[in-house]
Amino acid sequence: MIKRTYDWIDERLNVTPLWRDLADHDVPAHVNPANKMSSFVYCFGGLTFLIIVTQILSGMFLSMYYVPDINNAYYSVKYITDQVLLGQVVRGMHFWGASLVIIMMFLHMLRVFFTGAYKAPRELNWVVGVLIFVVVLAFGFTGYLLPWDQKAYWATSVGANLASAVPFIGPYLKILLAGGSTIGALTLTRFFAIHVFFLPAALLVLLGLHFIMIRKAGIAGPM
Repeated sequence: MIKRTYDWIDERLNVTPLWRDLADHDVPAHVNPANKMSSFVYCFGGLTFLIIVTQILSGMFLSMYYVPDINNAYYSVKYITDQVLLGQVVRGMHFWGASLVIIMMFLHMLRVFFTGAYKAPRELNWVVGVLIFVVVLAFGFTGYLLPWDQKAYWATSVGANLASAVPFIGPYLKILLAGGSTIGALTLTRFFAIHVFFLPAALLVLLGLHFIMIRKAGIAGPM
């Protein structure tokens, strides 16, 4: 039944060549699982991507209950934690995953740096990777405010004040982030929109470019 369904789809969309191109890609000898230490450090990128997928899926479920409003945001998070089936688990995955993805991405970038994988012909891919890291940091910053508790409020206030210290554009940058001169309702809705719409779009585009360039240039040599 499954094979007939696949054949029916393949006959109309011709997906087999695309699947073979992905599945039959050669893996260099130094990434062979038999070499445990070498292959382990080359797993950081894949693990980072796995955590990003987990963050996206858990965030989608959380957004089904979250209310981006200063009067209801805190109580909606509390409802997710206390009353939604497995809500505490999903929220915990999203909360701890936000820190874990930064750690894994930092380790991945260290591996790229120490193996010299940022050099020609992979310089542009290194730049894209750095942009992905910036986007992930922005995810953490914007998501931190969403529970709308005391810790989130004051942490965002500190972040906005740091932005205002940037020469020349600082005051305008703070207004752009906060939606005004103070942290309030506009800040929460703005951070929510950035967190669930703007940053995911940027991340998907950058990840697509990252994977295309990895496929084109291949995996870098051994340490």
